[in-house]
Amino acid sequence: MRQNTLYLIIGALIVVVIALGIYVYREQTKPKGVELKIDNKGISIQQN
Repeated sequence: MRQNTLYLIIGALIVVVIALGIYVYREQTKPKGVELKIDNKGISIQQN
């Protein structure tokens, strides 16, 4: 039982590290500048 808990904790940590890596990668590759979005709600302008 104790070994299964250890595997569960290690697996959860691996998932967290992978998710954090994906988040950082997406933030780094996001284009710089101004984002203009037109949809049903209207026009929105957001600075990145």
